[in-house]
Formats: sequence, structure tokens, C-alpha cells
Amino acid sequence: MTLRLLADIGGTNARFALQAPGGGFADLEVLPCCEHATIGAAMDDYLARAAARGVDTAGVRAAALAIANPVEGDAVAMTNHHWRFSIEALRRERGLDTLLVVNDFAALAMALPHLGDEGRMRVGDGEFAPVPGRPIGLVGPGTGLGVSGIVRCNGRWMALPGEGGHASFAPVTRQEIRILEALWDELGQQEGHVSAERLLSGMGLEAIHRALNGPLGGERLAAADITARALDGSCPACRATVDAFCAILGSVAGNVALTLGATGGMYIGGGIVPRLGPQFNASGFRRRFEDKGRLRGYLQKIPTWVVTEPYPALRGVAALLDEHAAAAA
Repeated sequence: MTLRLLADIGGTNARFALQAPGGGFADLEVLPCCEHATIGAAMDDYLARAAARGVDTAGVRAAALAIANPVEGDAVAMTNHHWRFSIEALRRERGLDTLLVVNDFAALAMALPHLGDEGRMRVGDGEFAPVPGRPIGLVGPGTGLGVSGIVRCNGRWMALPGEGGHASFAPVTRQEIRILEALWDELGQQEGHVSAERLLSGMGLEAIHRALNGPLGGERLAAADITARALDGSCPACRATVDAFCAILGSVAGNVALTLGATGGMYIGGGIVPRLGPQFNASGFRRRFEDKGRLRGYLQKIPTWVVTEPYPALRGVAALLDEHAAAAA
């Protein structure tokens, strides 16, 4: 049986799996990116671990990697991690016949039409259904902020890779103006703007917490601690941080839905929101998603879901590898 290597590589973790064409995922493993000097070393480590578990990895000749980064041409330099590589050189060094490298949110977007109710959680109480065949939008805060979508073209879905997470942040409330001003003091003169990713990410949770509590507002907390204390109710300041985060995410998701005309639905991916569970559904996300003035009625009809399937980008990148193989046949 010929296996192929699949990976979903973020700024923090690299998720690997093996798959026979048309089959399910096998030997799933998550490796910390920081423990490997290069992406090739992470691939080698995973394959060696799989072989030690009794998997025949000698015949792997095709691989597809979804990576949290723009992929334009052969050279890839990750924004939120130090890995840099040539796609063609990596293919040759690993003895692969085929190596696809695609933006991770383009891969995740390709999985969306295949998600059932077991792989997603609806946000909001609306009864509207997605319009079949219409564009589907996607945003996802994690180490960074991914933005993507898919459109139907010539009978198949096509992903829209992009870097919308780096679009400029636009505040909606006076509180968000204060947050923007605090981040501008930290980043604006150096970077020229404050991006949405600077708020809607792990570092964004930390930045919102600093901005809301001021320089004398207590200890600096990591993102994981902020969400943990917000969820267990032990820290009102952390709860306020998460509430602000969810509201801002609603506005950004609404912007993406308007831009794409995403009446096929809007999805929230990434690693942060699924951990919030019912608190996210009770947050201001959906209200802010709909709060677009004259277009409120348009957005009210668009359903929103949180992606809860553990490894959805692997499903998407496998679909892209299937398409590549079919086109080459």
C-alpha cells in the first residue's frame, strides 16, 4: 500500500499524518515546531517515529503540506516561525515525486464543504441555512490570524489563499479605540499600522489584556492563562479580555462575509475559539457579526459555525493532492 505524507504546519505545532489515496488518516502525530531546526528535520522526525511504530514509510513518494504562510513561488519564509525553505529543494532532498505546499487556510477552506455536524458547532440562534454553491468564508485565530474562503467554479470548489489577517484593524467601540491606541504606541511607528492579527491571535489576547489593564494593571499573562482564568471565572479582567476578543472577531468575520458574499456560510477555525466552548456562543461575536448598519439583514441570514474537527486542514490538503494527481494522470 502506497502512503502519502500530509501535514498542517502552524507557527507553534506541526500536525502530521499518513494516508493511502482515498483512505482515512493514519498515524496522526503533533510535533512542536520549536524542537526542529528545519521543516525537513520535522518531516524526517515524524517519518522515523512512524517507522518505529511499525508503519512502512519507505514507499512515501508524495506529500502535501499546509503551512501558515503565504505561498508564492518556490521560496517560503514563515511569518510566525523561523523556518525558511525552497519547495523544490525540499522535494529533492526528501526523495519525493510530488510535493505540494499550500497556505494552511486555503487547505482548511477546502475541507469546509465536507464537514458534517459532528465537525462543527453552530454559533447563534438563527434558522437560516447556507445557500448551496455560494462562497464560504473562513477566519481563524491561533498563533496568527488566518483568512480564506472558497468559491464554486466549473463544478468544483476553489480555495482563495490570502493574508487577510494582516489587513488593518478597525475599531468599532471606544474601548477598541483605546486598545488600538495602546497597540499603536507599541507597534505603529515600527510597522506603519496595527493589523487584525495583532488582536486576533494568541499574542492578540495578551495585547488586549495589557491594553485593558494598563501598565499597572497587574501581572502579564500568557494567552493560555487568560483563557483558562476567563473560563473558570477566577479573573474578571481575563473574562473582559476574552469578551473583547470575541466581539472584535465578530466584526472581522462580518467584514470577510461581506467581502466574499459568503452566503454559503462563515466558519471560525484556528486553535483558540474551539477552546472557549459555550462562552463563545454566549459572547458578542454573533451580534457584532451582524452589526453592519444597512447590511444587517444580509448578514443575519448567513449561518456561522466554529470548526471543531481536530485536523480539518489535513482533509483539505488531501483533497488538493487528489486534484493534483487527477490532473497529472
